Amino acid sequence: MFSVTVFTIEYFIRIWVSDITKEDKTERLNFAFSTAGIIDLIAILPFYLPLIFPFDLGIIRILRLFRLLRIFKLGRYSSSLKTIKYIFKETKAELSITIFVTFVLMVLSSTLMYHIEHDDQPEKFASIGDAFWWAVATLTTVGYGDVYPVTPWGKLLGGVIALIGIGFVALPTGIISSAFIDKIQSEKQLKKSEEKIKEKIVIVHIVEKILMYDF
Repeated sequence: MFSVTVFTIEYFIRIWVSDITKEDKTERLNFAFSTAGIIDLIAILPFYLPLIFPFDLGIIRILRLFRLLRIFKLGRYSSSLKTIKYIFKETKAELSITIFVTFVLMVLSSTLMYHIEHDDQPEKFASIGDAFWWAVATLTTVGYGDVYPVTPWGKLLGGVIALIGIGFVALPTGIISSAFIDKIQSEKQLKKSEEKIKEKIVIVHIVEKILMYDF
């Protein structure tokens, strides 16, 4: 109740002050229908709706899941989350290529595994879709062990796919980590340059005061 009260007050304050920078009153409506405004509204609605409308208990439990959207409210306050968002935006092309190649590899491996293992395990490899679950678990190096090949050719293919999966898991990790390091280094350099500029400004002010002083 305390959290909902705080978020409710914050929601209405945000709507009220959204037109401070601009005198246009439509700015309040723009914020209310923006992504951030809708997330803020959905985060508090599950608390008030059962008080206004009689709902079935199952529906109320589903509505409570929307409270998880409050997590997204942290993004506007956390510089770390903003950095992560920036990194994913900057590496979108590289990650898209990696995801596409991984998807193609999963389709190929699941198709091959289906044709190899279907006759020996018709229940576990009943279709290519069922084999796709094995491909996901193997390529991501999770290996739950609920579905696995038993034929020699199936084991050979499974080993090859598992080894390839190690490299494909490392690809997006390397892309994201390198972008993260570059972002941190650029921010450090920017801070250093800002500090140097501030130092120069202070020195200039001191020199100006010395020159203007009447001896």
